[in-house]
Amino acid sequence: MARKPAWVIEKERAGRAGPQPIWLFGLHAVHDALLNPRREKLRLVVTRNAADRLGDAVAASGVPVEIADPRKFPAPLDPGSVHQGAALEVLPLDWGSLRDLAEPGMGAPRLVLLDRVSDPHNVGAILRSAEVFGARAVIAPARHSAPESGALAKTASGALERQPYLRVPNLGDAMGVLREMGYTCLGFDGEAKDDLRSAAPGHADRPVAIVLGAEGPGLRDRTRSLCDGMLRIDAAGAFGSLNVSNAAAVALYALRAAE
Repeated sequence: MARKPAWVIEKERAGRAGPQPIWLFGLHAVHDALLNPRREKLRLVVTRNAADRLGDAVAASGVPVEIADPRKFPAPLDPGSVHQGAALEVLPLDWGSLRDLAEPGMGAPRLVLLDRVSDPHNVGAILRSAEVFGARAVIAPARHSAPESGALAKTASGALERQPYLRVPNLGDAMGVLREMGYTCLGFDGEAKDDLRSAAPGHADRPVAIVLGAEGPGLRDRTRSLCDGMLRIDAAGAFGSLNVSNAAAVALYALRAAE
């Protein structure tokens, strides 16, 4: 039997070892992670200036502080990361199961489903909008989507610590579960026949999952086929389009305004 390459062996070991640590950076992201009791914190690196600005959060967290020279910041961040003198090594959050997060209960819950949206800045912005407009969770496939990361957390500006971001094995299967639970899955496409403004009042009292695709390719064929309807967001002029994070914000706002 041929011996496995070393990189394959290391990847398999990493998979068995459980969640891998990540580095969060930026004052807002680090501040809110320090105050999140659900977040397992491993190492905090800050400059003296950042330590002063994070004082209450650092004290409340009980995490030991490593004061760093801003000219030789030791946290292993990607070049160009705007860390603002603060970095926190953590384990990814565990948000539990899809059914628990999506349980309708009281009111008309909203979910945001992302089909292969891989840009962490877009996902971070969507998490921020989801928190503002009261969505239950943002759900994405485990593969070909943005993982929890420092860049995502910084764009989310703290929302990652409160707004569930659940990555599931298969988005289509998750849509099937949601439909069984009474959700209406509404996909978005600029060429759809029906428009959001006209359709929103009809879904005001129902559980709704907003389904958005990556910019460019949009929704995959299977994802589109599992939607209960397709909607477009009308533009004021003949030209113009929204990126996926802006589309999520508009859709969530329109559904909330219709309640």
